[in-house]
Formats: sequence, C-alpha cells, structure tokens
Amino acid sequence: MGLRRHADYANPPLGASRPSTSYPSSPPSSPATGAAVSKSSAIATEEKTSRFSIRFLISLLLIVVGIGWLVFYYTQARGNPLAFPPVEGSPKAVADLGDWNYAIGFGLLMLGLMVSAHPSTPLGRGRGVVAAMLGCFLVGLIWICTFYVFSDDLSNLWVFNDLGQWNLVVGIAFMAVGFSFATKWE
Repeated sequence: MGLRRHADYANPPLGASRPSTSYPSSPPSSPATGAAVSKSSAIATEEKTSRFSIRFLISLLLIVVGIGWLVFYYTQARGNPLAFPPVEGSPKAVADLGDWNYAIGFGLLMLGLMVSAHPSTPLGRGRGVVAAMLGCFLVGLIWICTFYVFSDDLSNLWVFNDLGQWNLVVGIAFMAVGFSFATKWE
C-alpha cells in the first residue's frame, strides 16, 4: 500500500462500496469536494469581516504605547549623557530604569505586533499576513544593516547610539515577529 495523492482520499479505492447518501431537496450544507474551505473554524464569519476587533485595538494600543515609551524615554527621561556635566532626565523613576526602558518599549512594540498576527485582525489574515511578515523581515534586516554600516560612529543615530550591540537583538526580534506572521500564512 503506497502513498496516495490528496485527491484520492475523496474517492474510495476501486471495489470498495461507497455509502449511499440521499440528499433532501435542498443542497448539502457542506461544501463540494475540492472547494476552498477555511482552516480556522474558531473564528466566526462576522468576526473575520469586522475591521476593528478587540484584539486588533489592543494590538494597536500596545504598538503605540511601545513607540511612545521609546520616544518619551529618548527625548525626555533619558536626559543628555553627552553634555558636560551630564544632564539628568525626568521623571526620575523612568530615568532610573536606564536601558530597561528600551526593553519595555521594544517589548510592548513586539508584543503588539505578535497580538496582531491573530486571524481576527486585518494583519492576521489575507494579504495583511504577507505585508506584515515582509515588513517585519525588512525592518529587522534594515535595522541590522544600519547598525553594521554605522557601527564605527553611532553618535548621530537616535536609539542606535544607546543600544550598542543590543541593536542586533532588536533586528532579530523584528525578524522573529515576522516568523510569527509566517505561521499564519495560508
């Protein structure tokens, strides 16, 4: 007994009895053999067509808060370590976290992107999956290439100058989020 093609599973082997089915006057509710069927039965049709699901709004909120945290820390709470004497940032509670602020900001950003990879969001189905996957891959690649090209003098590049070698982790994290979208690609 060898392996059979996918289409052969719908048809029984020769000589096997096929169960008889009698359909009522209305057509059957299941799709015809070979018809395209969604792999995800957990998502209702209404939920798929809704543009702004709760999950999508949460993912947008996480992305915006992550980017906002990074911008706020870099422009306000970080202060100016290059000034003489160094200027301390405010509020002190955020400034005292130091580089952990980047972990918080990028963590919220990546978490928001991963939450948006669910089929109930526009980025988690159809063309959105491909766009988000390729976008994350390209952002990660550009982040790493930018770091390597300018690694001799990062003082003029915002965020890059504080992260140092951690820029590689940020680029790889964007690529990892791209792989979370790749698992949703049908």
